[in-house]
Amino acid sequence: MHWTTDQTAPSVGHVVITKTRSPIRSNVGLKAVMAVTGIVLVLFLIAHMLGNLKIFTGETSFDHYAHWLREIGTPLLPSTWYLWIQRTVLTVAVLAHIVSATVLARRARAARPVPYAHRRKIHVNYAARTMRWGGVIILLFVIYHILDLTTGHLNPQGDAANPYGNVVQDFAADRWYVTLFYTLAIVTLGFHLRHGAFSAFRSLGQQTPKGERRARAAALVFAVALCAGYLVVPFAVLTGLVA
Repeated sequence: MHWTTDQTAPSVGHVVITKTRSPIRSNVGLKAVMAVTGIVLVLFLIAHMLGNLKIFTGETSFDHYAHWLREIGTPLLPSTWYLWIQRTVLTVAVLAHIVSATVLARRARAARPVPYAHRRKIHVNYAARTMRWGGVIILLFVIYHILDLTTGHLNPQGDAANPYGNVVQDFAADRWYVTLFYTLAIVTLGFHLRHGAFSAFRSLGQQTPKGERRARAAALVFAVALCAGYLVVPFAVLTGLVA
């Protein structure tokens, strides 16, 4: 809070008490939070995808990689501590990303007393629905994914000593519905990433018509590549390529 004098504002005498918004709660601050958390999450998605692809190198190599993740930081850190630190950071990043996006969306609606023209409204509503419902689907998938392949509670094998077998059992042909849900979540993630990447590229200065076309193309290529990297694993198991 700070003191200021303002002849036009309601006051006691000539002294007005106003509240100053924390920089991080301003629109610029919230956009910065979204950008930083978005980068953190995208880097994790890329690293996680590359780790998943190691399943094509064979059971021994994949299991070795999975066990190595539990030992990162040892002996400085106890076993599995790195994973819990990573999970904590990712959880904070996800929550901060969601809260920032929600606050910015509400402020944008409140600051827009006159509706957009019809075509613009359709585009904005589509993007908003994609991000909103996409976020819900992705959040539900993350919860399921943790209970399935991290804790093993929803995995038919659930053997922490055999990560390769857990993946194979999880996406087996008779559990096609798991692959279907996984596909839905990853495709939704793709839409989410395409929209977010396009916004990021535009923020970097690609705001001319030619620049926007490049930004859209780059965002689409990135989203498709990441989705393909994730979906190739369950479909390889489903079709018997990985067994």
